[in-house]
Amino acid sequence: MSLSGMVPARFLTMTAHMVILIIIFWSRDPNVRANFGAYTPEQYTQKDTELIIGLSIALALFLVEFGGFFGGVSMFMPTQSLLSIGAHFSASVSLTLFVFEVWPSDQFWLLFGFCNALPAVFELILIIGVLAFKKGL
Repeated sequence: MSLSGMVPARFLTMTAHMVILIIIFWSRDPNVRANFGAYTPEQYTQKDTELIIGLSIALALFLVEFGGFFGGVSMFMPTQSLLSIGAHFSASVSLTLFVFEVWPSDQFWLLFGFCNALPAVFELILIIGVLAFKKGL
């Protein structure tokens, strides 16, 4: 895949992942209930809050990634593009299964770590590196 093909692929996989996260916000109830056989309202509220926090952090990390991408910091970096495409494509497929097969919400955190946090951390490192070592005119 050439670099010119990576830019739209990266944008589409990031967008698909973000859309699926927003859908999970709307339909998180079955995934929260899948954690328990029988549960108390306090247990349900705790797991629901955990999932809301995880989804909110994931969306905040998208701001970092989209900022670096649209800011031009990493748009044409093939290594970051491949990492991002792989992570977000994997997340899109996995989170689709998360919704349709009603996985317990605890499994979201594993997907979050590898598919959201990892590319966002590398994007943040790139942003800081480019801004910190930018040469003056």
